Amino acid sequence: MKVAVIGGGSTYTPELINGFIARMASFPLAELWLMDIDAERLRIVGGFAQRMVAAKGHPFAVHLTLDQRAAVSGASYVCTQLRVGQMPARKADEYLGLRHGLIGQETTGVGGMAKALRTIPVVLNIASDMRERAAPGALLVNFTNPSGLVTEALQRYAPDVTSVGVCNAPFTIKMKLLALLESQLGQRVAPERVALRTLGLNHLTWHSGLTLDGEEMWPQVFSAYQKTQTEWDPQTLERLRMIPNYYLHYFYDTRQKLAEQKKWPPSRAEEVQAIEAGLLREYANPATNEPPADLMKRGGAYYSTVATQLLNAHYNDLGETHVVNTRHNGAVPGYPPEWVMELPAAISRAGARPLPAEPLPAECFDLLKRVKDYERLTVEAAVHGDRQAALAALLANPLGPGPEEAPAVLDDLLNTHRAYLPQFWS
Repeated sequence: MKVAVIGGGSTYTPELINGFIARMASFPLAELWLMDIDAERLRIVGGFAQRMVAAKGHPFAVHLTLDQRAAVSGASYVCTQLRVGQMPARKADEYLGLRHGLIGQETTGVGGMAKALRTIPVVLNIASDMRERAAPGALLVNFTNPSGLVTEALQRYAPDVTSVGVCNAPFTIKMKLLALLESQLGQRVAPERVALRTLGLNHLTWHSGLTLDGEEMWPQVFSAYQKTQTEWDPQTLERLRMIPNYYLHYFYDTRQKLAEQKKWPPSRAEEVQAIEAGLLREYANPATNEPPADLMKRGGAYYSTVATQLLNAHYNDLGETHVVNTRHNGAVPGYPPEWVMELPAAISRAGARPLPAEPLPAECFDLLKRVKDYERLTVEAAVHGDRQAALAALLANPLGPGPEEAPAVLDDLLNTHRAYLPQFWS
């Protein structure tokens, strides 16, 4: 079996390697191909990955390549974890928002839109290569942010390539709530016995239930969370009776987030640049064959767990429940069935089958609908280089500019990233 990782020069890759090593008994990987367009990063990260695998007795081969088509050729799984424009483009997204008094962030607001416009054509190109070269029934697993928006594009414009979007955020909150449950029960609980009920869009979800072996534990877990958490205004939690995804702070506490931006530098991109520089120095050390502790500062908790568990469930036809991004296909009554949403789904060889879910309260749905309108307009703009669709997307975005400012913001966005947006300049 062959797995390809597009964006293999990412500093996350060593964590992914550990995940594959840990699951060799059930996921018999033979070849892992790491592909990147940055030859130097690929040499450093890929060399470290090869040493990690060698230290465990060479359970699989690690190949490094700059050729995307060679990477996906014959692959059963293709994982995308790329960043078009690398970290300087993320920094530009953040300061784009700051210049216009808007949220500047890699997945949300104008920064998230800029990243999506750069990323969608690249990921659709990967899907095209898979169509021609990958193994029959190959699965594309997208980790690239904004994950839900990119998956929306994949499932609309490459429906013949099986794809699913994944994020570590749902698993992270599941593990946090599991710890609260364990403290109440006074015993350890295996994570696979616990299921999180969550619904929304990627980075725009609300968590409303937690079951243990099918039994609802939400009332006591939610109560314990209310008593111990410091993330949310208690009144917000009491009103919702749900736990919002962290990124909802950008919508619920916009003024606070804008005030925090004014204290830059450093922005988050600048912080990550410094972290990555240190990680790459450690990866380059020929004596190193284990991921350094500083990798956790990168912000990818449980990344390898989420990634490799999903592939393992698919390969072994397990029917396990995972929270993923995919078309809900009527699982949420009353919602357009073609919407890509983040929700629990049964993962088997047939793909991701969304599980029935109760619709969100009206105040949550109103926000979700506006963001989904923005996402779908952004996909059209990215695919067709359509400036009118891009302008409409900016106006639909709840964190976007007003009608008078929107044209100037769009011009700034397109000029800032002109090198990565040829579809708008042909």
